[in-house]
Formats: sequence, C-alpha cells, structure tokens
Amino acid sequence: MATLGDAFAAGRGLQLGPSHGFSFEQLVRQARTESAQPYVAPKTASEAILHAIDYDAWGAIHFKTDDALFVDGPGQFPVTFFALGRYFHEPARMFVVAGQGADVRAREIAYRASDFDMPADSPARRLPADAGFAGFRFQESRLGDQKKLPWRTNDWVAFLGASYFRAIGALYQYGLSARGIAINTAVAGVTEEFPRFTRFYFETPTGDGNTVTVYAFLEGASVTGAYRFVLTRDQAVLMDIEAHLFLRRDVQRLGIAPLTSMYWFSETAKKTAVDWRPEVHDSDGLAMWTGVGEYIWRALDNPAQPAAAAFVDDNPRGFGLCQRDRDFNHYLDGVHFERRPTLWVEPKGGWGRGTVQLIELPTDKEYDDNTVAMWVPAAAARAGQEFHLNYRLHWVAKEPFAPDLGLCQATRLGLAHPEDPKRHDVRRFVVEFQGGPLKTLPAGIIPEAIVTASRGDLARKRVEAVPDGVAGHWRASFDLTPDGSDPTDLRLYLRLGSRPLTETWMYTYRPF
Repeated sequence: MATLGDAFAAGRGLQLGPSHGFSFEQLVRQARTESAQPYVAPKTASEAILHAIDYDAWGAIHFKTDDALFVDGPGQFPVTFFALGRYFHEPARMFVVAGQGADVRAREIAYRASDFDMPADSPARRLPADAGFAGFRFQESRLGDQKKLPWRTNDWVAFLGASYFRAIGALYQYGLSARGIAINTAVAGVTEEFPRFTRFYFETPTGDGNTVTVYAFLEGASVTGAYRFVLTRDQAVLMDIEAHLFLRRDVQRLGIAPLTSMYWFSETAKKTAVDWRPEVHDSDGLAMWTGVGEYIWRALDNPAQPAAAAFVDDNPRGFGLCQRDRDFNHYLDGVHFERRPTLWVEPKGGWGRGTVQLIELPTDKEYDDNTVAMWVPAAAARAGQEFHLNYRLHWVAKEPFAPDLGLCQATRLGLAHPEDPKRHDVRRFVVEFQGGPLKTLPAGIIPEAIVTASRGDLARKRVEAVPDGVAGHWRASFDLTPDGSDPTDLRLYLRLGSRPLTETWMYTYRPF
C-alpha cells in the first residue's frame, strides 16, 4: 500500500476523519463476532426528506469530480460517490486505507453536501451533516485518452443499494447486476431479505496499474460478512472476490454469487403490439458449465407466475446470465440492449454439491430486474454456519469458457397448426445453433436432433441448415403436444453419430 501521507493527501478535496488500524482479517473477525449478536437496523435520515429526493431529483445530484478520491492519483481511477435518495435510503460509510505491514490505517470520508453539485431547491440540501453516502463508482482512467473516454463523465464499476454492484463489459455498456448475497429469494410465504454493504474501504494504489482493491462489510438480519474485491479494468472488467459469510439465523434459500437481470420479451414469444421494439432484455439466457463438463443453455422466459428452476451439480465450473444477441436490428433502441454485458461466475476451489437456481418473475415493463441466477448449496443453511468463498466475475461480451460446439442463437415458438383451432394447444419450437463443428460438416450431412420432454408428446422433428448462406448456421424444429397444464421441461442438442455438435438447449414450456 501507499504511505499514509500519500493516501490521505489523495483525498485533498475531501474531509477525512481520524485514523484507526485496519486489516481484512480484522474485518472478518468482526463479521464473525457480530453474527452472534442481534441485528440492529441502520439509522437513516428523515424519511420525509429521503422520499422527496425522487428519481428526477436524485438524478440532478452529481458528485464534484474535483473532489474525487485519488483525483490526482495515486492510481488511474478516481472514486466518486452517490447521494442518498428515495430509492437508495440506507447509508454506507466510506474509508480510505493506506500504510505498510502492521501500520495500515483507515480514515473515514465524511459526507458533505458541498461535495455535490445540486439545484438550489434540491431536497437533498436538507439532509443532515452525517447523512452518509448511498454508494460509489470508479471513474475511467485519468491517464487515458480524454477525448475518447473522458474520466469525469465515464465510470466502469458502481456499487449502489443493498449489496448490488455492476460493471460495464467489453462493449462499454452497463446492464445486469451482481449482489454480494441473496437471502430467501422467491421463497413462498417468506419475505426476501436484502443485506447491505454498510462500509467500504478503498485501498490506496501503489502504482498506475489497472487493478484496484476494495473491502466491504455486509450486515443483515440473517447474515454478516466481509468481502475483498480486486477489480481489474481491462478490455472488459474482472472481479476477484473473496467472501466470508456468517449466518445469524437459518436461511431457506441461500444464494451464492447471485446475478440479477431483466428479460421482458424476445423472438421466442411476444404478445401482439405490447411494444414497438422486436426484443427487450438485458440477458437472453442462462449458460452453465457443469462439473462433468456439459455446457447447457437455458433460454430465459417471462412467465405468467413466479417460477423457479434448479439444476443439480457438483463443483460447477461456472454459470452466467448472457446476452448473446448482438444485432442492433433485433432491438432498434438507442439504449443499446445489444451491448449489455454477459456476466460469468467462475468458482475458485470446489463449491461442492448444490444447484444453479434460476428465478423468473413476471414483468410487463423493462424497468424490473425479474431474473435471478445463483448457486445454492445442497446442505441446509443453518444459524452459526460459516461460508468462505472465492470466485471471479467476468463482465464480458461472450462467455469466457464457451466450448468448441455450436451455440444456441435463438429460440422461437409458435402454433404448429395455425389453420386448425382444435389443435392450437400444439406448439412448434425452432431452435437455432451456430458455430463449432457445425461449420465444417461435409455437404449433404445432416445432424440428428436429440429431443426429450418431461411430459407430453413430441412429433415432426426436423434439422436443416438455415437458408441464409452462413456456414454452420443450423436449426432444429419439433412439435410438442402438452400433457395438461403443468410445465414441460425440454432438452435438445444436435449430434453426428455419438459425437455432440452443440451445447444442450433447455427450455421450460408453460402452456398458455
């Protein structure tokens, strides 16, 4: 770490509190100790003031970049802060850390209204002097090309609200979010809990490299935790995360490395005239690389009722919520859904037995994060348990470990017999694959579609090259006659002889 003088001078535009000793090990010990104590809800500013800082009022408040932490270094990336408001009302304390060996010290960064630009009549001016911050973000490099990517107006990672955080990918676009932990997400009869990061510690950089380190303390009614985030700004963004979690009480669904995204509709299914755009989603599928090496693609859905799916695994190699469709013409929107990052979780060390769980909630708009993917350990999560985890998050354009197989590019659904109203329950599925060994199939060779359904009857299987002149672009189609109104789990892949040519496509069909 840098010297104390260098670090605290780096906050020259900020007001810093007294220094005190700091170490990550100390933070872990504190999390363990506090897990045995009753939870104390956070003290917040006046609810009336916070409520008055609505979306528009909050958006008009900007931290002054001249006062940013590390505005003149050390390091490349200045840190700016978010104000509190109606939707981000629980404060987080911020600290800058520096020193060597046993002499590592931390000083708190004080909240001051004068560090923010805001309208003269902003309700945020009525916040108390000790209101605190809602979150923070790392700005782009102050040493980079300021004409191409000015640091004062561009950031690459943000932590804001509860334990939520997000980063841009290789296409310079924010999209889905990650969380530190998920507690009882979509458990019937149980209110979901949102533990929050209550303190952040910024390690002072020692050079101008592209990596920064942040420590965080997590508090909630059911859990405490200490986190180390090593964040790397490269072509995309990598996050190496070390997490130590301590349960205060039993948890019915403990979600490790949870990812949260939005899926409204795509080419799979869309209600007539619900929106002028062809597709609206931040992610279009859940990809999984299992412990035995199978690569699975589960196309996302917007169900009529909350739905959960669990994929059993042992020491998973990875999973992620992905945006594969990168064609602007499929969205036609200036917010650029085609640039939204794919977020991949790479476990470090064995995570044991459990399930990748996918939660899908109904939505009728693009502002709801209605999709959650997470790892849930098989063993019951009981009070007093500890979890010590390491994993890497890849915020990228494509999955980092995609196999040399044909990958699913689209899932399409329609009536198998539109001319016959008596058979409108029969659905036709068309699944497109592209790449891998499909590109080198000899002329005249047609792969075989291996299709299974958990219930119902399958018919009229067909495989053909998509007639677009693109090498290795194939589609498989089949008809499904449902058995009753219960959901049907479908699986499909293409093979030649005994050799798989594609990943495994999965989909849960829910009869209309």
